[in-house]
Amino acid sequence: MAIQLKLNHLHSHALNHEKQPKPGLFTSVLQGSHKFQVKAASNVQQLLQSGAIKPIPAKDAAMAMSSEGFMLLDIRPSWEREKARVSGSLHVSLFVQDLDNSPLTLLKKWVHFGYIGLWTGQNFTTLNPDFLQQVETAVPDKDTKLLVACGEGLRSMMAASKLYEKGYRKLGWLAGGFNRAADGDFPDVEGPEELQYATIGGVSYYFLKLLILLQAVGKSKD
Repeated sequence: MAIQLKLNHLHSHALNHEKQPKPGLFTSVLQGSHKFQVKAASNVQQLLQSGAIKPIPAKDAAMAMSSEGFMLLDIRPSWEREKARVSGSLHVSLFVQDLDNSPLTLLKKWVHFGYIGLWTGQNFTTLNPDFLQQVETAVPDKDTKLLVACGEGLRSMMAASKLYEKGYRKLGWLAGGFNRAADGDFPDVEGPEELQYATIGGVSYYFLKLLILLQAVGKSKD
């Protein structure tokens, strides 16, 4: 039930953005990936409901990997993975940093930084055009069980949809992403940050650290 509610929320969230009036340049920068999100949310919801893709909560992921033979495919960008990653996981980024420096792209990057990058620490990205090819190179056997994962679950929806269309038929989706993981859900984690906080950066990162400090002070007083 919780997974279904999460799917409905993601799907509705993407559709609400899709129904907005045609945006201008600034809004386009912020909503550029929503068409992909709408398609991915719709496709994966159908695949999950039919059982073609298996939703796996973070608390059950380690068991799925050890007992069911799933290989964890981390599709986050490299700067998130550097903060925290599951040992032994396969990494192929669905989104990569956009290195285009044309005037229009530079303007979009400036808008992105002002509205998103400063707060979240996220770089301006573009879809990795070699994503499927890189996965096929790393995992040529399409009968391999792949548990597709990202920070919040939406990007991994997109990746799972693409992989299914490419012929991978034994897919799992990390429901809610690494952000829903609790300490100990993944026994072997590398990197300087907690896995569930690796998506957070920029100004929001310092707010998070302050919140954790205040919580620790509050517990010590109790």
